[in-house]
Amino acid sequence: MAISQENVKLIFGLKVRQLRLEKGLSFAQLSKQTGLSASYLNEIEKGKKYPKIEKINKLSETLEVSFDDLVSLQLSKKLAPLGELLQSNLFKELPLELFGIEPAHLLDLLSNAPAKLGAFLSTLIEISRNYGLRVESLYLNMLRSFQEMHDNYFESIEEAVETFRTQFFNDISYPYTFQQFQEILSSEFNYQVLPNGLEHQQELKPLRSMTIPGDAPQLLMNPKLTESQKLFTMAKELGYHNLSLSPRPFTSSWISVNSFEEVLNNYKASYFACALALPEKAIVEDLKNFLSEPKFNPNLLLDILETYQCTPEMLMHRMTNLLPKVFGIKELFFLRFSTSNEETFKLTKEMHLSGLHNPHGTALDQHYCRRWASIEILKELRSQAGDGQDKVKCKVQRSQYVNSDNEYLIISLAKPSNKNIGQNSSVSIGLLITPAMKRKVKFYSDPVIPIRIVNETCETCPLYDCQERAAPAHIYEQKQQLNAMKKAVELLTHQ
Repeated sequence: MAISQENVKLIFGLKVRQLRLEKGLSFAQLSKQTGLSASYLNEIEKGKKYPKIEKINKLSETLEVSFDDLVSLQLSKKLAPLGELLQSNLFKELPLELFGIEPAHLLDLLSNAPAKLGAFLSTLIEISRNYGLRVESLYLNMLRSFQEMHDNYFESIEEAVETFRTQFFNDISYPYTFQQFQEILSSEFNYQVLPNGLEHQQELKPLRSMTIPGDAPQLLMNPKLTESQKLFTMAKELGYHNLSLSPRPFTSSWISVNSFEEVLNNYKASYFACALALPEKAIVEDLKNFLSEPKFNPNLLLDILETYQCTPEMLMHRMTNLLPKVFGIKELFFLRFSTSNEETFKLTKEMHLSGLHNPHGTALDQHYCRRWASIEILKELRSQAGDGQDKVKCKVQRSQYVNSDNEYLIISLAKPSNKNIGQNSSVSIGLLITPAMKRKVKFYSDPVIPIRIVNETCETCPLYDCQERAAPAHIYEQKQQLNAMKKAVELLTHQ
């Protein structure tokens, strides 16, 4: 596998550092013997500088190693795991700097315990194989971590949206229209917008849209899209251009994921689209009215969808932007579930702020708790299928977790999917009930809100009398059996 020039410098720096330490030389001592400045040697070891031939000769003579061995990409046996890590181009694919990590610093830390590192890396690789982890899953997990680091609020994008709004919509009230977005895409970016562009593409029926790039880009849409879905699709294209985002995906759903930067740019364009559709100042006032009601009023949320012509997911995402920033409600999660039948519910998107909340998507091949509002609302959608009701449903619940003090207020929205465009899905926001949350959400104690005892999955749940159970509690039973064995062993060894 070809190795990048950056990683060549990192490998060279690792070798110089290892040889210097083996000889017990400080930077000052090595500087004196080679004639190279201590700061320059430090830059070499950090992988930031790669010396010219004459300087490499001085290093090889002082460190008593041949020129060829010093410039070789082969590392010593102790550092071999690091070499494999670098040759995998992991540091090129993962944006460590985005999280405040310099690759050289990470390698420095890892190289201090190379034997343990080798076992650690092997374990990670084995886990990833056993659990079917793919690189795109890693990128999406990193995106969630990035969102959580910033409380899912990005001032620079908010400012870019308002500048754009002033330029193109200064005297125009929302909701904006298909024709307005189409005009901007056409006149400013030379787009051809084709609302029925995917109509005869049988293989692309699951997609909402795709973009064909070029000097005159084409935006092809699925004719089954609702008006709000069309508006989001076009607003997202405007986001890509306004924020100068590249690289980017060209399909609405992920067909392949090429880099973390592509995943991040897709998120930024979506953020732009939601912020454009739901202006911060206006939606904050609407949310204040909603949260200050003493009784839960779902119509206030549904009215927001109508007022701004946005999808349920757009509204929920906007709430995750603004609840932490404006209302101080930082302990929350967002979930999106999809289903195509009565038995299978798939967690297709999640985000957690201020820690990993229940529920979360770590339950491989297990059955998520059927008492969750996110799943109950999907079951209700299916039961009314075919009766002509295609309006958005809203459901609220207080969820108390088994063997936990955590209690969440869950608000879920769902609407039947358009035929031939994916599955039914629900989106939910969960707010951890804390003193701060109680001060802002006046209806949290509304007696009409059902309180349900819930758990993560059926397989881990001790509630044997649960009428909604979808699978035996075999993982819970195994854990109980193991705990009983541990107690028996402890009793015998302390007699």
